[in-house]
Amino acid sequence: MIKEIQEKIDQFQTIIIHRHERPDPDALGSQLGLASVIQERYPTKKVYVVGEEEPSLFFLGTMNNVNDEEYKQALVIVCDTANTARVDDKRFDQGSFLIKIDHHPNEEPYGDLNWVNTNYSSTSEMIVHFVENSEAEGYTLNSKSALLLYAGIVGDTGRFRYTNTTPETLQRASLLVKQTFDQNAFYSNLHKKDVKMTRLQGYVLQHFSIIEGKVGVMRLTKDVLQTFNVTSSESSQLVNSFSDVEGLKVWVFFVEEDEKIRVRLRSKGPIINTIATEHNGGGHPMAAGATAYSWEETEEIVKKLIEVCK
Repeated sequence: MIKEIQEKIDQFQTIIIHRHERPDPDALGSQLGLASVIQERYPTKKVYVVGEEEPSLFFLGTMNNVNDEEYKQALVIVCDTANTARVDDKRFDQGSFLIKIDHHPNEEPYGDLNWVNTNYSSTSEMIVHFVENSEAEGYTLNSKSALLLYAGIVGDTGRFRYTNTTPETLQRASLLVKQTFDQNAFYSNLHKKDVKMTRLQGYVLQHFSIIEGKVGVMRLTKDVLQTFNVTSSESSQLVNSFSDVEGLKVWVFFVEEDEKIRVRLRSKGPIINTIATEHNGGGHPMAAGATAYSWEETEEIVKKLIEVCK
């Protein structure tokens, strides 16, 4: 599979890389990291990254403006996105060839070539493995690509605390650290919060509820977000605010948007991505997302979380 991807990258002069909407560190890390790796190997190729930008992650990089004409003879790669509905920038299917690189369950095997493997902690780790196995083809890491891929691995492993952190994950992270990027600056940028986010975190800690000692629930209405001047996307930074409460097994954030309710699910053991799939979403067994269309539907989700904890 890696050999086939190498051949396609070598074949095309224009390469456009996508990822999922509402990007997290792994989505951006794998997208920008792969772009950096390809550009380093092929300085004369046109390598673009597209999608909406996430202000809290500007320190990782920004997106390109790409016109429709560029897609006609382009190789398109989509990173870290299980299904087409979540791909950011819907022109992803307008290129000459489409590759999917992802570590989520392969619910929708779209594209002309699929490299999907759930054994990796993150799509960023997959890109590191790609480079490891492409050294003979001239691919290398540098401090820029290493920082980006490290960010993705750190994000999806919870700073190497989650059970998806394997010995191979740590070995690949060590390859990145050898590139001597500034880890202190990285962690400072990753975890910094401005005043409004800090105040909202205080609100969350005061208002979350725990059901039967095992299920944590937080509801953020549009009014609350407006009061603190925080967007739905920004609120995702707080999803683990009360994760260390004793006895907690699963927790959920319901964040109201204009016509729907964003659902962020997390777990310390019980499988919750099956619940996400039942409510217009998906993800990892212990970290998933979904969409509800009424507060009554959120009550159904909470009842299902109570059941999986039993």
